Amino acid sequence: MSLEDHADVVLSGATLLTVDPACPTIEGGWIALRDDRILALGGGEVAPPPAKRTIDVKGRVITPGFVNVHTHTILTMVRGVAEDMGFAPAYTPGVPHGHDVSPDEAVALARLGAAEALLFGSTLINDAYVHADLTLPAMGQLGMRVFACGRIHDVDFERVHEGRWDYRTPIGERTLGAAIDLHDRWHGACDGRLGVQLSAHAPDTCSRGLLEQVRRVRDNLGLRVNTHLAQSPAEVACVTERDGLTPAELLDAVGLLDQRLLAAHCIHLQDDDVRRVGDAGITVAHVPKGNATGGTIAPTARLRAAGANIALATDNMHADMVEVMRWALIVGRLQDGRVGESWQPRHVLEMATLGGARAMGLEAELGSLEPGKKADLVVFDFRRPHLVPNVSALGNLVHTGQGRDVEMVFVDGRMVVADGRPLQADIDQIMADGERAAQALWERARS
Repeated sequence: MSLEDHADVVLSGATLLTVDPACPTIEGGWIALRDDRILALGGGEVAPPPAKRTIDVKGRVITPGFVNVHTHTILTMVRGVAEDMGFAPAYTPGVPHGHDVSPDEAVALARLGAAEALLFGSTLINDAYVHADLTLPAMGQLGMRVFACGRIHDVDFERVHEGRWDYRTPIGERTLGAAIDLHDRWHGACDGRLGVQLSAHAPDTCSRGLLEQVRRVRDNLGLRVNTHLAQSPAEVACVTERDGLTPAELLDAVGLLDQRLLAAHCIHLQDDDVRRVGDAGITVAHVPKGNATGGTIAPTARLRAAGANIALATDNMHADMVEVMRWALIVGRLQDGRVGESWQPRHVLEMATLGGARAMGLEAELGSLEPGKKADLVVFDFRRPHLVPNVSALGNLVHTGQGRDVEMVFVDGRMVVADGRPLQADIDQIMADGERAAQALWERARS
């Protein structure tokens, strides 16, 4: 056997949930990694190749890394509070807002949120908030993939929580210019682990003119766009009064409603809007637990049937994509009113992995365990009471698993989490820094 057939690492003895339709589950399997790629995988009588290191992972389950397509890591600052406010922090008085966050506080809170996501199995997060020029590289130091962008908007966010939508051209020029600068400096950095999507905040916080500018920049730079869409009745009312269109119609009118758009929530859509976004083939960043906590449900069953790609996200509540899969399954079944073949654990695992990779334009590289793809994977420890007996690894993962069951995480073939702790950062220091930053922000907000 030539050196080209040797692996750097072989993980042996696990159940592999590949998300590859050709071979979705391999019992007693192995996966071989070389450099940043999956060299081979298999099971049964097929032996793994020789390796520099072999890790016995009997009693574990291996999945592709989760692709968490919509996060606001800095909003860890409102953890345990935002869930009971009824709406997003940016629109709510009495809490810290993005314009209140200092650069140092942004870095501390972003690293806290990113570390949580990584420890729970997200190998890629798509983040948007403030001070992205600092938070993007800081989060990337944890060893994960990070796409980020500052909020692009021309509304004066210092007035939105007071119920005022004032649009100012200099704000739009500044925020869009910062996104372009971020792209020029960081897109593709760290061996391709860092990237930028243009984060047009929402149709109600971006004027039509600014959205048209975002579309032109998107086309010039070859990027994708993410936004919030139909997340509240207030957004729908604002855009309808301002532009005479629904938010989905507005995004279509300015040329943003297509397969390069990743739209979070998509809750308050009219029937025509559902058909419109489905025909356009956009990705819906589905936040099932966050939405349900606020008393709402996105029409994901109808959106998927209409042609939209559904990917999963944690937003700003927590970073447990396993729990999000469970809620996505529950919400889908509630809409159907039954347990059927259209909402099964395999569907939500695909949304959390390959569906997310598709949303990022990275489905050829990420999202499933296949030879030649990037070696981004998660090892779950199933030797725990709530995961035994293990009759169906996929069923156990979705119905009773937790992000806390993650034992190891690999990104680009490199182990970045072991024994449930990050290897490239001091998690105790990250937590202390995040706690200090949040306390300072709340103290200012209450004064």
